[in-house]
Amino acid sequence: MSQARSVSQPLSHVTVKSGPRSCHPLRGQSLKSQKSGAPQAPGKTRARSRRVDPRLIIGGILVTFFVLLAIFAGPLSALTGNDPYTPHRELLDDNSVPTGFGGGISAQHWFGVTPLRGADLFSIVAYGAQVSLTIGIGATVISMLIGVGVGLLAGYFPGVVDAVLSRTMDVFFGFPFLIFAIALSAVVPASFPRELLLILVLGFFGWPSIARLIRGQVLSLRGRDYTTAARLMGASTGHILVNELLPGLLPLIIVRLTLALPGRISAEAALSFLGVGINPPTPSWGRSISDAVAWVMVDPMYLLFPGLALFLVTLGFNLLGDGLADALNPRARRREMVEATVDRTSGKATTGTVGTVTDGHNARPDSHDVREEVQA
Repeated sequence: MSQARSVSQPLSHVTVKSGPRSCHPLRGQSLKSQKSGAPQAPGKTRARSRRVDPRLIIGGILVTFFVLLAIFAGPLSALTGNDPYTPHRELLDDNSVPTGFGGGISAQHWFGVTPLRGADLFSIVAYGAQVSLTIGIGATVISMLIGVGVGLLAGYFPGVVDAVLSRTMDVFFGFPFLIFAIALSAVVPASFPRELLLILVLGFFGWPSIARLIRGQVLSLRGRDYTTAARLMGASTGHILVNELLPGLLPLIIVRLTLALPGRISAEAALSFLGVGINPPTPSWGRSISDAVAWVMVDPMYLLFPGLALFLVTLGFNLLGDGLADALNPRARRREMVEATVDRTSGKATTGTVGTVTDGHNARPDSHDVREEVQA
């Protein structure tokens, strides 16, 4: 009897907090909140997990700016009565170099004028945004359609179909695209719309990387329970591909779309820089950069503004794509939720994350609740 009394004696000093404990991260209460009796804000523990990625903000601002610049290129240029075609040779000196500060920057010419012709540089950059975005979006959509279709078929039909399509991807990966584009520009008649030609060429040669990503994802999704159930219920192949597999690929497609766009825009600029892209007098960032190289010592602004526009639009789409990749990744979201339950400064459990057991003075977190949070 005395031994039983001595064993049970220390337990009398241990007090368990009254009230039901919850393993849910939003319903538990910490020691501090229990002592004060103040209710916890439902969304306080996940405030950090809900923060917006700075890459999404910066990338979205840059992309929106250039999209609006392309849409309103005409009205913006009309504010100063300019267009990318009309020369202003009266603003040039005897050496065909713009006079005035920064290559002729003024209230009438926001970016100055170009050497040799005196065309308004802001109009060239604004109308060049129309050309670059049109070609980039058109080529990316074509690449995406071909790549998604080929990837779905290659991933869903392993064997002969997968082998044939995979070898076709390898051939396109090793094909000398630049040589083909230069040769094609010399063969196609000048009357054929150059923008449409670039959209078709860039779109047709840009699908293998997309198809390979889609194929790998389909290989992992085709064995899921919902796909197997649809197959056992007699669903057609088209129904499974479109209604069962394709929705699971949408996050990957959206991210890949935003990351592929700057590549197409840069490819168009590179072809125009080499003289096989957009023909003059249609404005083009790549051709403007190519023309500005010869004048960089006497008029650096002619190179700065088109080059900066190309850099910023590429940066914007890359930041947007990286931000979307993390935002649409469920593992990244789950990791942020777990990190939000840990106070990095004190190392203690944060408010409302775990239940506590006290011994009268010290509180310890119940590790069972933390394990359930990680497993969720």
